[in-house]
Amino acid sequence: MSRVAYYFNNEIGNFYYGPFHPMKPLRMKMTHEMLRAYNILSKFNRIIPEDHPDFTSKIDFTNFHSDEYINFLMTVTPDNMNQMQEQLLYYSIGDDCPIFYGLGDFCRMSGTGSVLGAHYINEGWSQTSINWCGGLHHAKRSEAIGFCYLNDCVLAILELLTRHQRVMYIDIDVHHGDGVEEAFFCTDRVLTCSFHKFGDYFPGTGSINDIGAGVGKYYAVNFPCYEGMDDVSFEHIFQSTVNNCVEKFKPEAIVLQCGTDSLSGDRLGCFNLSIKGHSIGVRYVKTLGIPFMLLGGGGYTLRNVPRAWTNEAALSLDIELDDEMPKHDYLEYFYPEYKLNMPVSNMENVNTPEYLNSILEQIDNHLKNIHISNPDLNLNKGWVDPSIVKDFNPKDNEQEYIDKHPDEKFGEKDSVPLRNVENFEDDKGKK
Repeated sequence: MSRVAYYFNNEIGNFYYGPFHPMKPLRMKMTHEMLRAYNILSKFNRIIPEDHPDFTSKIDFTNFHSDEYINFLMTVTPDNMNQMQEQLLYYSIGDDCPIFYGLGDFCRMSGTGSVLGAHYINEGWSQTSINWCGGLHHAKRSEAIGFCYLNDCVLAILELLTRHQRVMYIDIDVHHGDGVEEAFFCTDRVLTCSFHKFGDYFPGTGSINDIGAGVGKYYAVNFPCYEGMDDVSFEHIFQSTVNNCVEKFKPEAIVLQCGTDSLSGDRLGCFNLSIKGHSIGVRYVKTLGIPFMLLGGGGYTLRNVPRAWTNEAALSLDIELDDEMPKHDYLEYFYPEYKLNMPVSNMENVNTPEYLNSILEQIDNHLKNIHISNPDLNLNKGWVDPSIVKDFNPKDNEQEYIDKHPDEKFGEKDSVPLRNVENFEDDKGKK
């Protein structure tokens, strides 16, 4: 049996956010078909929810999200949404996060894949699990935001915590992994590490000084970047930071969110990573010998998302793919190259070596405050304190944080524009 488990639901590619919305679930179907064309699918241990009815029937999305919010997601439709105006406003439903047909099923498929993938690791059925339908890292306990409704990343981590004392979350999406960081901001059992564009950019969080609170202080690691991040710079900061985090935190499992909007040419991104550069995350995490999950995330240039995820799924199996793309149903999307790899732009990398090294130094100073006294002694195995995420409100710690960091805007996002979907061009260039 393969040590890499893979989840995919054949219906996931049929969901549709709307004609002008940049989020296209079709990208997951395209990735799946490309994996088939490369003859990779047969090499996975396939995750099939129907094979585990006892477990899947007990998956509870309210382990993180509020009961009322989950009930809303599972019942709202375009047909009845006009009768739910108060809830639409309360849960931040709008242009970024529209109501579309099958929304509840979409959330259920994404969340089930990630929780079940974590279960496979817990049971020792796989060393690695993959759910490209997941990685929706912005969703909050009772709020849809940034195209994300259900935070499958948080739910997967909670499942891993039932068998692992410490879990590390790594995020290489161009946008800060704010929903996951916020969920675990006050615990020392989860270390979050995000590499992202910072500044006047959605969601506006992820400063170098956002380090956690309470017992979770220093367990939130943020690497704020400028535009133009290239392969060489990314490899340097990723390996240095992750290695430092692993040495200090000693995680027993890792969740790697592989958002592809950090690729060159992404319609909403501003980094300049190649397919090879983006895969640095998977390549390096695999060398650590720690069980890990691969989740999807952002990615809005439709032809590039499957390139990255197909390549990284193959790398999890120690397979290097041919650059010449085999024939499959979506081959014409990759005209004119028909290649796995894609050209990068000549945009300037604004991240100077001096800046990157200064951030690395600050992160190192923060991590020196982490001390794992008995890394092999798991006193709480099999039990997760629900207060880890259920009772946490970042506003509770705001005043203490502001007193120490008066120049930071902790939790303040009103000045940062949401992602603009109104002016987004569809795949045929029409508005």
